[in-house]
Amino acid sequence: MNIFQTKFHDKTNSAIPTIFATFQVKLMQNPGIETAKKLGLLESEYQKICDILGREPNFTELSIYSVMWSEHCSYKNSIIYLKKLPRKGSRLLVEAGEENAGLVDIGDELACAFKIESHNHPSAIEPYQGAATGVGGIHRDIFTMGARPIAALNSLRFGNPDLAHTKKLIKGVVKGIGNYGNSFGVPTVAGEVYFNDCYNQNILVNAMSVGIVKKNETVSAKADGPGNPVFIVGSATGKDGIHGATFASADLSENSAEDLPAVQVGDPFQEKLLLEASLEAIATGQIIGMQDMGAAGITCSTSEMSAKSGTGMKIWLDKVPTRQNNMKPFEILLSESQERMLIVCQKGGEESLLKIFDKWDLECVQIGEVTSDGRLKYYLGEELVADVPAETLVLGGGAPVYEREYARPAYLDKIADFSPSIVSSPDDLVELARMMISLPNIASKVWVYEQYDKMVRTGTMTSVKTSDAAIVRVKGTEKALSLTVDCNSAYVYVDPHVGGMIAVAEAARNITCSGGTPVAITNCLNFGNPYNKEVYYQFVHALKGMGEACEKFDTPVTGGNVSFYNQSQIGDKTEPVYPTPTIGMLGIIDDKNHITTIDFKNENDLIFLIGDQNNHIGYCEYLHHYHGIIHAPAPHFNLEDEFRMQNAVRSLIQKGLISSAHDVSEGGVFVSLMESAMSSTLGFEIDIPLSFKPDIFLFAESQGRVICSLKPENKTETELLLRSQKVEFYHLGSVKGSEAIIDRVHYGKISDFSSLYASALSLKLEN
Repeated sequence: MNIFQTKFHDKTNSAIPTIFATFQVKLMQNPGIETAKKLGLLESEYQKICDILGREPNFTELSIYSVMWSEHCSYKNSIIYLKKLPRKGSRLLVEAGEENAGLVDIGDELACAFKIESHNHPSAIEPYQGAATGVGGIHRDIFTMGARPIAALNSLRFGNPDLAHTKKLIKGVVKGIGNYGNSFGVPTVAGEVYFNDCYNQNILVNAMSVGIVKKNETVSAKADGPGNPVFIVGSATGKDGIHGATFASADLSENSAEDLPAVQVGDPFQEKLLLEASLEAIATGQIIGMQDMGAAGITCSTSEMSAKSGTGMKIWLDKVPTRQNNMKPFEILLSESQERMLIVCQKGGEESLLKIFDKWDLECVQIGEVTSDGRLKYYLGEELVADVPAETLVLGGGAPVYEREYARPAYLDKIADFSPSIVSSPDDLVELARMMISLPNIASKVWVYEQYDKMVRTGTMTSVKTSDAAIVRVKGTEKALSLTVDCNSAYVYVDPHVGGMIAVAEAARNITCSGGTPVAITNCLNFGNPYNKEVYYQFVHALKGMGEACEKFDTPVTGGNVSFYNQSQIGDKTEPVYPTPTIGMLGIIDDKNHITTIDFKNENDLIFLIGDQNNHIGYCEYLHHYHGIIHAPAPHFNLEDEFRMQNAVRSLIQKGLISSAHDVSEGGVFVSLMESAMSSTLGFEIDIPLSFKPDIFLFAESQGRVICSLKPENKTETELLLRSQKVEFYHLGSVKGSEAIIDRVHYGKISDFSSLYASALSLKLEN
């Protein structure tokens, strides 16, 4: 009887998370099925591997398929619906999924590469390194295309900020993002931070990078030309991050801390060297293809580059520089050690490549060559340790594709039963206003962003005055990029379809209010377990809403990331996070004179509310935190009205008719007014139109609205333009003094609200 025995390390060097120290498998009956299950494969998937190979896989091959067919790498439970999203546009230079990141034509013979990805599970287990390596990985996706990263953004979700565990996670994540980004030398220009109990265990850390490249200097992730040499460059390969992709494709549990080896360790200074060396190497013209070694490491980069070109590779694993001696083949193949790239070079160009990386004191070793047979053959010395067809590992090739069942969530019945009549108006709106401005989801996140360097490289244009989107100059031109990340997951929870539309619309609204034109999106789709029918319902309907909004705003999807299994197991109870389809949007400001900020500019300027105002009360921070109601419909939203309103606001900005613009979002009209006032120290005096309930007018979160200020002499032309475009508007009052006065009631000094706004969250996190 043959026995296949694999020795595993103790958990400080664990090769495969959650698999015990010594594993024995009898090879007589169903020889590898139990091992396959331990690696996250289904029995049917194991059989498919056997059919592909025409034999049973050895352990190394089984490990290769387990990571490449994990949800994190294959998108096997999501690709059907991803393909339904709009993926073509006049500005797109590559379609979604074709390259490491999206690539958009921004004019002046320049292109913008941008992408957002998740690093959720690693950050929940080891927040500092999890967040740091998320930042490093997304930047590598940008500069492997030949683009120099110029800006970073992030979207963060945490649990209750009063919990000690949450505070620990926040501090670790923020420090990881700040230390890596600051050291690497790319400014963190924008982001969002939300708090909700659903993220108490499974936090979300989504990182976005944006880069600029000349259109004729991009590099593809391909492996053309049999006989061309294959190099590994950057850091040596260690045992950190092995099976990280599998780890990211499973639920978090009480035992997940044992999976620490699946969390990678980053070095931003090494990444800076790798960036400069890579861009210098690209400039030689000797690079055929380049790809970051992210999820699944060497396995992923060799298979995806080969499959893209219809080629194969021979790889000699014993030539890979390693940090530890005697690493096993599967450890070398699956390691997710950071700051590494795979490069296919023109044959004959080896010497120039070696000189460049030697100059930057980086490893640059030929580990293989491109072949014509479409197979990946991995050797250790003379021994062939794995032999698999490249195309069977990748999305659109042999990887399995599933369409899961879904069912309407039971909690939606509670939402359908909601009646506005149960919402009683508060007696003291002044006290309510003070409570609202200090809520964690509304209060200033200064404690977070003051730890980020947002001025390095001198491209950030919104460092003093705040705009609804970050503005980054495109040096050498008169244009700027407008960048934002957006998603209110509570809206998606209460109505996945409408919430998905709102996520896109709010991102576009922020771009518009900054003076830009929305161009394209990248997305990070964070959901629970796809085998949960209610979670899959959320996923399907959120993507449907996203797609409809993207079509309307002509913002095609350039790529992104799907992150399933965001939920926690506590005892026998499993709780998915709120569905969180984070939208990263790129906008273009063709004339920097159109850059618009949120701050009130002048005493006696008029204050307009532009957009459809109504007495609708849906889910909002006011309902949640004052009335204790979370099961309410999504805020009022009409896609056509939103689109028309944004076009009108852009026209007003381009005609120079308005002085400030700020969208109405969390906290409603009052919070938008107060944020514009606090940004300028100027107060306001407004009257609530008689037809509206004061609490709903001030604190409900109906979508499609913008607060603008304008000079009195622009009033007539502004009203004519809005009427001509059939956009509703209200003249609320004017910029005046240093207080907030509403319906002749003094709410307090702007400076007092500013102090409360600035300190509310910081005090929680520091205690």
